[in-house]
Amino acid sequence: MRTAAAVLAIVSVGCLLSGCTRSRGDSGPLLPPVSPPAARSASPTPFSTPVAPARTTPARSASSSPSQQPFSEAYVSQCNGRPTGDQVVAAVRRARPNLPSGAGVTVKTGPLCAGVWQYTVLTVTGSEPLQVMTKGAPAALTVVTVGTDPCTVVVKATAPPALLSTANC
Repeated sequence: MRTAAAVLAIVSVGCLLSGCTRSRGDSGPLLPPVSPPAARSASPTPFSTPVAPARTTPARSASSSPSQQPFSEAYVSQCNGRPTGDQVVAAVRRARPNLPSGAGVTVKTGPLCAGVWQYTVLTVTGSEPLQVMTKGAPAALTVVTVGTDPCTVVVKATAPPALLSTANC
């Protein structure tokens, strides 16, 4: 009994939505006339597979240098001098002037790049290693975080996933 009521309800709603109701004094057909089906071809048209738009990177102009192009965000790679470890140390010294001077700070790992982000581990004399997250062009690095745990809210929310994985965030 419930099945019949459900079918009746579905058909009623379908009729209301499709406009198949009559008004008083309307003697026309309830549904519009059906046109004959078009001739079918011998072979059906194959379904098309949706194609995802290709990610394109801007073409390098003759005046742009390789250091101005960001790295891929899909994976982490050596920065190959873009930036250098010394540039990262200099950026960290600007952000934390209390670091030991001279040879007290050395690069242990990196810098590793993903997108415009860099991850570097520094060895500091008399202290635990510092993990540094920077971003930006090599000549104008911005220190995002520096410390024993680089996984701040800002880093987790905005850094490329491949870099987060490398930093164990």
